[in-house]
Amino acid sequence: MLDEIERSLHDSLCVVKRVLESKRVVAGGGAVEAALSVYLEHVAETMASREQLAIAEFAQALLIIPKTLALNGAHDATDLVAQLRGFHNAAQSNASRKEWMYIGLNLENGRARNNLAAGVLEPAMSKIKSIKFATEAAITILRIDDSIKKPKPQQG
Repeated sequence: MLDEIERSLHDSLCVVKRVLESKRVVAGGGAVEAALSVYLEHVAETMASREQLAIAEFAQALLIIPKTLALNGAHDATDLVAQLRGFHNAAQSNASRKEWMYIGLNLENGRARNNLAAGVLEPAMSKIKSIKFATEAAITILRIDDSIKKPKPQQG
């Protein structure tokens, strides 16, 4: 039990350190991922090239975080993520709903809520780095996949 307390205290201090380093926080509970997913889907809809598919898939991949949070909280992930996306879509398309950009998951009761007001925050630096590193890892895997493909046989 003491080991668990020590680990929890260490994790808490690391979060405080990250916040002090970045001097910024973002709403937690999947709010950032849902907002970014909705935004990227809108961007993908404006394109008429193959990049549209990649951007749309990236937008869907971002929803893994709120889905996993909902499942770990023993809630219906499909319903909660749909609610979350609805709030963020309204926040981005309706100026009178701007305060909804802080809506994230409340895993205590299985609903969406304003996580900024509830004090559920994450260091911005951690969020930026995790998205950046995950993107770089995916790009690396795709590049490896491209270079491993078997060359077409030459006709002769």
